[in-house]
Amino acid sequence: MLKFVANISFLFKDLTIPERIHAATANGFHGVELLFPYDDPVPPIQQALSATGLPMVLINAPPPNYAGGTRGFAAIPGAEERFRYDLRRTLRYARSLHTRFVHVMAGAGSGDDARAAFVSNLRYAAAEAPDRTFTIEPINQDDMPGYFLSDFDLAAEILDEVGAHNVALQFDVYHAQKITGDAMAVWSRHGHRARHIQIAGLPDRHEPVAGVVDYPAFFRHLESIGYDGYVSAEYHPANGTEAGLGWMPRD
Repeated sequence: MLKFVANISFLFKDLTIPERIHAATANGFHGVELLFPYDDPVPPIQQALSATGLPMVLINAPPPNYAGGTRGFAAIPGAEERFRYDLRRTLRYARSLHTRFVHVMAGAGSGDDARAAFVSNLRYAAAEAPDRTFTIEPINQDDMPGYFLSDFDLAAEILDEVGAHNVALQFDVYHAQKITGDAMAVWSRHGHRARHIQIAGLPDRHEPVAGVVDYPAFFRHLESIGYDGYVSAEYHPANGTEAGLGWMPRD
């Protein structure tokens, strides 16, 4: 059975963060992810995770400073010290919340220098925290204009160049479809690199029901190949979270 995760930055948003964790377990999720936990006190999150037994599967790096700033520093030449500073803070949270996956955001950049910076920073992160898995995620340019990593083939090249066992692909089906028009073809080429999957419907990033992407067929495929990672529900509910959970297979 697949392990579905609630991205509580998107789901159950009418509740507090600890309440979202309790709502996730009540609705059959096997874990949660929280993109930016940095503005919330850690002890109540820890208590909710302990009470429910759910893992905090993934958080993002760096902590947000989005007041006109870039979304990430990993692919920005000359920002290595800022990247390392933010990474240290992210790892403190990851260890406090027992979070295995850290999504390293590249930021806005382009060209060979940006690629070299990204590779160097990913190697640094991998060596700094060998007990964590760092993921990179191609993000479409409509949702995040100027973002460095919007190409799955480039992501594969970067992973090969980094060459670390704990740096892997975060495969977001929504972004793959937006970028290429054929998410399943991208999965066929690069799915073996994925340690974490995120899902949402097209075109409006609502529930992952059958449509542009045949999610029931994709879930059956993942089960058939023995995929043992998490599948994260990262979407904007169309009419409330609980009302839209009919897409999720139940144990």
